[in-house]
Amino acid sequence: MIDRETFNMTYENFDKEVVVEIIDIFISEYADRMGAIRKALDEVNFDGLNKHSHSLKGVVANFYDDQTHQLARQMEMMGKEQKTEGAEELFGHLKSSTFALVEELKEIRSLYL
Repeated sequence: MIDRETFNMTYENFDKEVVVEIIDIFISEYADRMGAIRKALDEVNFDGLNKHSHSLKGVVANFYDDQTHQLARQMEMMGKEQKTEGAEELFGHLKSSTFALVEELKEIRSLYL
């Protein structure tokens, strides 16, 4: 869930078009990002898991969604520490949380149009 107060304070001086563009980029890249993490898990590719989870974590930080950020961080750490125990469950939570973030961003986006 986005911390709306922090989000609004951060983006209040941005042009509306810029905020919409930032949101649109995340939404358009969402499926590929999640697919890359899924693929890294399937292939037991720890470097890929670390890299793609780190990338997601960084992008999510822009939207002040602490839950999704923390889940991406945990997935990143699994890659760094080369661990797979609990990865499927964690990925399920990350996928759900990221989907909820996308839906919330769509709602925010509509407010800027």
